[in-house]
Amino acid sequence: MPSSVMPMSISERGDGLRAPAAVSAVGLRKSYGDKTVLDGIDLRIPVGSVFALLGPNGAGKTTAVKILSTLITADGGRAQVAGHDIATSPDGVRAAIGVTGQFSAVDGLITGEENMLLMADLHHLSKREGRRVTAELLERFDLVDAAKKPAQSYSGGMKRRLDIAMTLVGDPRIIFLDEPTTGLDPRSRHNMWQIIRELVSDGVTVFLTTQYLEEADELADRIAVLNDGKIAAEGTAEELKRLVPGGHVRLRFSDPSAYRNAATALRETSRDDESLVLQIPNDGSQRELRSLLDRLDSAGVEADALTVHTPDLDDVFFALTGSTVPSRPDRTKEDVR
Repeated sequence: MPSSVMPMSISERGDGLRAPAAVSAVGLRKSYGDKTVLDGIDLRIPVGSVFALLGPNGAGKTTAVKILSTLITADGGRAQVAGHDIATSPDGVRAAIGVTGQFSAVDGLITGEENMLLMADLHHLSKREGRRVTAELLERFDLVDAAKKPAQSYSGGMKRRLDIAMTLVGDPRIIFLDEPTTGLDPRSRHNMWQIIRELVSDGVTVFLTTQYLEEADELADRIAVLNDGKIAAEGTAEELKRLVPGGHVRLRFSDPSAYRNAATALRETSRDDESLVLQIPNDGSQRELRSLLDRLDSAGVEADALTVHTPDLDDVFFALTGSTVPSRPDRTKEDVR
């Protein structure tokens, strides 16, 4: 990891983490042979929030999900999910969570409704309760018209909606979504984002793994970047964007005299004399902006427009992982109904 980008420590995390934790982990470790996949990661995810775990392929995102959802055991460290220890109370964890992987768990040979009823049986719901929950979820996910059709006839977006609907049969308060929009077309992805937002508005906590940086930026309250088995940085999207160099403030003037005075008063300034625009390196923090405005006030200068430009998550990902930025979502031709 470049020396100019330092990991964000736990003490630097925001006030949102004072809320009760839906998921917490300290020192989680996992190796396969001589390959260390998770090298002592710490996590704390507040109730009712969206947490996104980013990382290149093979970084350990899915391994983290499998450990926290009790599908596999950790080699070291400890974690609690919904107040249950993953090692000593795995049944409690499983009763409180739902898991949707990047590959659909839908059985294509039976109908959407039959998939839902099968899931209700697995959760030991009565026949009457299972049919009630199934009907409600099929309506909520706009699958009523397709309910009697074999799931193999569904589009990619419909299958993913059915997959999440099946996950919700047990009324989980924490949902692990492991790359839930992989392979979906843009419209289906945006539909999925809206579903996730609605889940959170109902108080559900979402643990999201994704390679799509735009997705994390759109949805997540907090984001962690996993690289070489460690959390390279964690924070809000805006906090992460300020970790890498390249942020600046642009000042635009209409008065040439004010423009010249500002250029004289400010150091390390790039000038565009034709457009009367100054560009000043700045991380966009309140302290940096206040310092800039104080210098303008001292010079008796007022800009006509001030805009803050920060690096995007693509820049952050590249700086923290040293790898290429993940590709944009596949542009599939599947019809979304």
